[in-house]
Amino acid sequence: MTQIVFTAMSEQEAAAFRAGEADAYGNAPEKAVSPGGMPCRHCLGDIGEGEGMLILAYRPFSALQPYAETGPIFLHADECQRYPETDALPPMLESPDYIVRGYGENERIVYGTGAVTATDQIAARASQLLQRDDVAYVHVRSARNNCFQCRIDAA
Repeated sequence: MTQIVFTAMSEQEAAAFRAGEADAYGNAPEKAVSPGGMPCRHCLGDIGEGEGMLILAYRPFSALQPYAETGPIFLHADECQRYPETDALPPMLESPDYIVRGYGENERIVYGTGAVTATDQIAARASQLLQRDDVAYVHVRSARNNCFQCRIDAA
C-alpha cells in the first residue's frame, strides 16, 4: 500500500493572497468575517466564528488548460500554521463523503479515478489510486459542490 500525505496550500500562496495578490480570476481576495466552520485551505482546519477570512477563486494547477478546475475557497485572513504533510486526516474534512480523484503528471484528470468516497475511506482510496502509474497526485473535493479541499501525494 502506498503511503500518503495530505498537502495543503503552500506558505507562499497563502502569504501572497493575504497580501492582496489577485486570485485565479484576477480579483483581489474578498475580506469577510467567518460565520464559523469555514474550511481554511492552508491550515486545513476551520475558520472560527468571528475570525477574519478571505474568499477567493483558486486554481490548484500550474497552468491554464481545460482540466484546470477553478472554484471558491476560504483562507484565514491572518497567518495560520500550514497543515503538516502527514497521513493524518485533516480536521476540516467533516462531511460524510468527498470526491477523491486522480490527476496525471500533465495535471489532467485521469478518467475513471473519480469517486464519491466516505471520509473514513479517503486515505485508503488515495493510496490505491497513487499505486497507478498514470496517477501523480489526488484531489479531495466537495461531493456536493466540487470545491477543492486539499491534495494528496505519495509520501
